[in-house]
Amino acid sequence: MLVRDAMSSNPIVIDADASLGEAFDILQANSIRHLPVVKGGALVGMVSDRDLRSLMPRIADAKTLERLMARYDSPVSSVMATDVETVHAEQDLNESIDVMLEMKVGALPVIDPSTNEVEGILSYIDILRALRD
Repeated sequence: MLVRDAMSSNPIVIDADASLGEAFDILQANSIRHLPVVKGGALVGMVSDRDLRSLMPRIADAKTLERLMARYDSPVSSVMATDVETVHAEQDLNESIDVMLEMKVGALPVIDPSTNEVEGILSYIDILRALRD
């Protein structure tokens, strides 16, 4: 089985200049956990719900709330992972599973090797769904 047989095509992506608030809203509205970050259409990073949750301190006072609101407007590029492992649609699915296990990640962007544009995303849910079917 190949990655293209299991991946979610045309994933939702976010521009590197978009705010953390926008990323949070996209993740919540679409019930997704991973968001490829692009610049000029090419993959430049990845942000997850875990990345965003780690920025949310307990709000103990007005000053903390003020700092949190300022952070909400920061660009996604300020927290995204930039050393992102990727896969290609024609790659063997088993190899991709090994990468996910080794890297301890829940999803991998699927990119076009010639343009670095995001073609899809391969998550552990996609893999489970493909195995079930």
